[in-house]
Amino acid sequence: MITQRRSGVLLHITSLPSEHGIGNLGPEAYRFADFMQRSGLTYWQILPLNPVDQGSGYSPYSGLSAFAGNPLLISPELLVKDRLLRKEEAAVSTRFRADQVDFKKVVPAIRAWLDLAFTRFARSKSKRLRQAYEQFCMYEADWLDDFADFTAFRQHFGGKSWEKWPSEIRDRDVLAMDELKTKVRKGIDQTKFEQFIFFRQWNTLKVYCQKKGVKFLGDIPFYVGYDSADVWAHQEIFKLKKSKLPKTVAGVPPDYFSETGQLWGMPIFNWKELQKKNYHWWMHRVSHNLAMFDLVRLDHFRAFSAFWEVNASEKTAINGKWKKGPADKFFRRLKKKHRKLPIIAEDLGDIDQPVHDLMSEFGLPGMKVLHFAFGPGMPKSGYIPHHHVPNTIVYTGTHDNNTSRGWFKRLRVTDQNNVSSYLQQPVTEQNAAYLLSCLAMQSVGKLCVIPMQDFLNLGEEAIMNRPSTPSGNWGWRMKPDAITTPLARQIKKMNQLYDRLPEPIVLKKTPRKSAKKKAKATDS
Repeated sequence: MITQRRSGVLLHITSLPSEHGIGNLGPEAYRFADFMQRSGLTYWQILPLNPVDQGSGYSPYSGLSAFAGNPLLISPELLVKDRLLRKEEAAVSTRFRADQVDFKKVVPAIRAWLDLAFTRFARSKSKRLRQAYEQFCMYEADWLDDFADFTAFRQHFGGKSWEKWPSEIRDRDVLAMDELKTKVRKGIDQTKFEQFIFFRQWNTLKVYCQKKGVKFLGDIPFYVGYDSADVWAHQEIFKLKKSKLPKTVAGVPPDYFSETGQLWGMPIFNWKELQKKNYHWWMHRVSHNLAMFDLVRLDHFRAFSAFWEVNASEKTAINGKWKKGPADKFFRRLKKKHRKLPIIAEDLGDIDQPVHDLMSEFGLPGMKVLHFAFGPGMPKSGYIPHHHVPNTIVYTGTHDNNTSRGWFKRLRVTDQNNVSSYLQQPVTEQNAAYLLSCLAMQSVGKLCVIPMQDFLNLGEEAIMNRPSTPSGNWGWRMKPDAITTPLARQIKKMNQLYDRLPEPIVLKKTPRKSAKKKAKATDS
């Protein structure tokens, strides 16, 4: 777990600059890692990396797989290096917005050069690349095979949700599936190829970041999308009707974000069945993410204690009920598998004592978001810095919040006055993001994470997600000229001032053989 004072930045991969219309795992990701090192930032927090689609509004929290990577993040520049694309094939032929992802334009453009790359790979005589691919397919088969089948079948059936497929495929009849696989073999192979490339590029970036002293903080959504490989392949661990549609769906009761609650629509887990199987699917999921990231945030952590279950026929989340989650049984099992749990509990929202007890029992740090600290009960707020504890991750805001500049602008005058009183100086729309970032840095919490939008002092045009709003989310992008030397110096100064600067990286030199030994080795 985090034992020293450190800082991080929240920036999803899609938000990186790129001439291809969406951030990816290519040159700009490496450039951002360099910027983080110069700034003294240790943790790079990102959103889930799972595949997304139009049906879920491209939300990374409702992906097509809990294990697969998002092919939209594959870098064409790195495919050119692997000789799977030519430079002219990777060149941009469409103009994209620099500040937003236009998924309608981006997706077909990326699909076109992924098709080209796969065709070239299929014809390639490179034994090195082919061997690496085959090893990947073998090692990841327990999730990859199902995902590749699901993707190819879904395409074969015109993009229909899996419960609308022919019953024998929907219900996973082995003979029927084998017959269909022969018809869609190319689609299956291409999906496996894309996953191989994604994880190849991801692992290369991770190694580079490690050398720079940059660690990744990943994010595991609690639920999975209904139309996903996981629900289709593991129907018994979800609450489904005979028709395979969900009996009940996930959400949260009325809260800070919505008067009618949030109706997410994902199917509810069948925890009794999962317990019979020693939570195998979940253990695999967590282990998979711990292998990818240095630290992992469990989104909607309170659902492990109790979750809000809503009848699938409801139009809002108001009429749901609290149901008991797996609680300590789950984490005891996880503790057997992983002695150390580098996990952050997302404990925002309606939190009761059993949630705090669960976090305390397993030593899991929670989150403190400063945007929630300055209401009428400010002095006693659990989010206000004088009530923070060291085992805490402090944020100005998260991907579900307004930017700090936009947040302050929309505050009631009384709450704006609370902010100024607490900071003992006039706070304005222009300086709110900087001062709030400094306040987060000052906290006794071992780790503070600042959204990149706040470092850049951006307004609400840079909001990443508006909860309960079904469209227009997940698109914000950082402009190419945003990360500058003066900004890196400013952030580094903050890290120095508040004792969050990491120790300098000392690269170990490989001892050289003496000249005599070299000569002797040559003679022999």
